Amino acid sequence: MDFTLTEEQAAARDLAARILGDLSTPERLAAAGTGSDAELWKAMCAAGLVAAVTDIGLLGLVLLLEEQGRATAQVPFAASCVYGLLAVAAHGSPEQRERLLPGIGDGTVVVSGAIFGSGPAVTAEGPDAIRGGAAGRDVRTGAPGGVRTGGPGAVRMGGSGAVRTGRRSGAVRTGGPGAVRTAPQGLLSGTVPVVPWLRDATHVLVADDLRRLWLVRTAEAACEPVELTAPWSAGRLTLDGTPGERLGGDGAYDDVLATARTAFAGLQAGVCAGSLARAVEHTNAREQFGRPLAAKQGVQLLAADAYMDTEAIRVTAYEAAWRRDEGLAYATQALTAAWWASEAGRRVVHAGQHLHGGTGADLEHPVHRHFLWGRQLDAYLGCGSEVLQELGELIVNGEEGT
Repeated sequence: MDFTLTEEQAAARDLAARILGDLSTPERLAAAGTGSDAELWKAMCAAGLVAAVTDIGLLGLVLLLEEQGRATAQVPFAASCVYGLLAVAAHGSPEQRERLLPGIGDGTVVVSGAIFGSGPAVTAEGPDAIRGGAAGRDVRTGAPGGVRTGGPGAVRMGGSGAVRTGRRSGAVRTGGPGAVRTAPQGLLSGTVPVVPWLRDATHVLVADDLRRLWLVRTAEAACEPVELTAPWSAGRLTLDGTPGERLGGDGAYDDVLATARTAFAGLQAGVCAGSLARAVEHTNAREQFGRPLAAKQGVQLLAADAYMDTEAIRVTAYEAAWRRDEGLAYATQALTAAWWASEAGRRVVHAGQHLHGGTGADLEHPVHRHFLWGRQLDAYLGCGSEVLQELGELIVNGEEGT
């Protein structure tokens, strides 16, 4: 492993930190509610941070997502880069890359992913297509696109009660009994209960039960807003004979899945780092019996454990990202990063809130946002025991490659 950053990676990280630090303030986050910050998204795209990911690679994206996680910035950056930019760059045809990448880079095209879910997913009937319903809220303008109301939901990359694809024992679960199937005409039908950042998306990347990837226009599908633990602008995706556009061939699904796991683990590293930084600041400033809370051994031990967990998430995400950029197999490394992000991430955000004492119980306090994001990412990546089981099966069956 060589984690030495290139000039471009370091410059992009520093630029992201500056923009997010200036614009993703607690006041703006509170004003955004459960929606995205359209002005922040415009600023990030105008600065070239999205388009730069094709040059700085997955490791560079992980660095940028750390900065997003520190600020808990409500923009569809992770989703659009993983399910859009990197997926199309790696697996799109020359025509698809020429048509889609410029729009994804400048933010006029926003992509989310409906590849994972714990409920029924989508069935496909033929090679191309999707029709049907209302579009989501446009992150560029903030204008509603006919989104209907919906209820609460959760989403994860794997999940108990989900059904394997049957292609290999180490494969991730793609949904419940109604998971995406493919038939001769290429039309997609079914419901994905929760898709992160769907209300911002112009396109969504869907996988069928044969692990084939399809790009679907949200304007041609029915999208209902749902509420998650974290204030992501998520939605329920319903397809009814809707046309989809094939993306990639064999191996595309596995690569996008491993890329997503790595990227969202990097996002979790940033969330944890931000939570811990707030806890350190609080315990140094707050005094009890004439001494800072940080001087107490119990506080120091809890903070030290949280720091080690955060570093474990970061280094495993870096390793998986570096291996992908180097063209090496990284499926097991991505699962390792996802396990640390799920298990350790949950511990860190709980510790961050605990170290704030009674202040941590305040739902308006910034540390509570880190807590919500950490728990949502834990759910999205899949609980640690499920991820660990899949990792073990992958190793036992000798299918570590991606």
